[in-house]
Formats: sequence, C-alpha cells, structure tokens
Amino acid sequence: MLRYLCFLAAVLGAKSASAPFIQQCKTDDNACLLASANAAVPFIAPGIPELQIGSLDPLLLPLVEGDQNGLKLTFKDTTVTGMKGCAVDAIKHDVKKGKLAATIRCSVVLRGDYKMSGRMLVLPISGEGKHVIKIRDIIIKAYADFVTAPGADGKPHWHITDWHHTFTVKTNTHFKFENLFNGNKLLAEPVAQFANSNWRSVMQELGPPVVHAIVSRTVDSVEALFKAVPADELALA
Repeated sequence: MLRYLCFLAAVLGAKSASAPFIQQCKTDDNACLLASANAAVPFIAPGIPELQIGSLDPLLLPLVEGDQNGLKLTFKDTTVTGMKGCAVDAIKHDVKKGKLAATIRCSVVLRGDYKMSGRMLVLPISGEGKHVIKIRDIIIKAYADFVTAPGADGKPHWHITDWHHTFTVKTNTHFKFENLFNGNKLLAEPVAQFANSNWRSVMQELGPPVVHAIVSRTVDSVEALFKAVPADELALA
C-alpha cells in the first residue's frame, strides 16, 4: 500500500512523506484543504495498517446502545458500508486557535442485530432480530479542539482533545427490522410503515447513538493519522 502511495506522490507532486496521499496545504487555504480532504477519503476509509488507521468501510460497530424518550435499543455487530463514498463539503482548520471543523456528507447502509422495546414516537414497539438501515445523504458537522505537542518521534504532532457533532438527513432513511413483535405481522406492518413514512422523526430517536459511534470511530482515524504523521507534513507553514 505505502509503495503505491509513494508512487502516486511522485506523479502528483510534493506530498507528506509519512502519508503521501495527503496534499499539504496552508491551514488558511480552505480550497486546498477541501480538495486534499476529499482526495484522502478513499485512502483512509479502507484503513491503513501501516499508520494504525482502522477500517471505516466496512466499519464494524460491536455494540451501540441507546435509551431516550422511552425507547430502549441495542445494536450488535452492526456493519456500516459506504463511508468510502463520503464527501467533505466544507473544512476549516485554525492551528493558532486549535480548532478544526468539517462538514461531511455520506450515504451508508447499516446491517446487524437489534433489540428494541418501548415507544417509537407515539407507537409501542418491541422486537429482536436483524436490521437494515439505509441512510441517504446524512450531513454530519463535526467540531474538534486540538493541541500541538511533541510526539514519540520528538516532532510536533496534533492531538484531538475534545469533539462534538450534529447531524441531519437530507434525502431519506429506510428502516427494516425483522421479527418485530415476535413476527406478528398485524402489529409489525403498521409500525414499519409508520417508521418509514416518518423517517425524519424516527431518525432523531434512533440515530443519535449510532451516528455518535460512527463519528467517534472517524475521529479515532483522524487522531491515528495525527499521531503517525508530524504536523509539518500535514500542513505548510
């Protein structure tokens, strides 16, 4: 992998020595940062073991739990696919203030096991089985604080100290939950129709713990990149 990336760097011009898929930009050059971030997504998404960056596509979420507004849910062994097709719509990086902000747009599919009980909006719901959730055009805005500190190599590295995010879905979300109400179709079908007709509201109840888990793993990948690559190889002075 790294040999291919080094060849790519030679073809395209000056890149980071440790991460040649990164186009170095001045931190106030938002156009360059945006182009560089989008070019890096397909390299980072599959994971880069040499840089200790785990896979984001596919992304395995062993356990996600939520309990809000009377709805308890557990997702186990959920696989997320589609992250390699994410687009970075906006990015800002202020080294002096230690602030990083990015807007990312993705369409992803989640497959795994679920368990739910309680109320979904106004309807009672219970079930345990397989789930498939298809999300089209989720817009995630992520904000991070970071510091510059010496790494293990003695060089300055960036390190994320805190982060938060918001999200909204622009196009559609489709839910499929097998074995609702222990397979009772008379009870399950109206709930399934309701969930998909009111996907935006349902996503606000089901989505937060899942989206948080996905963003958390993405932040882990960025942090791994920062740990592996000195700051002066990621940005121009």
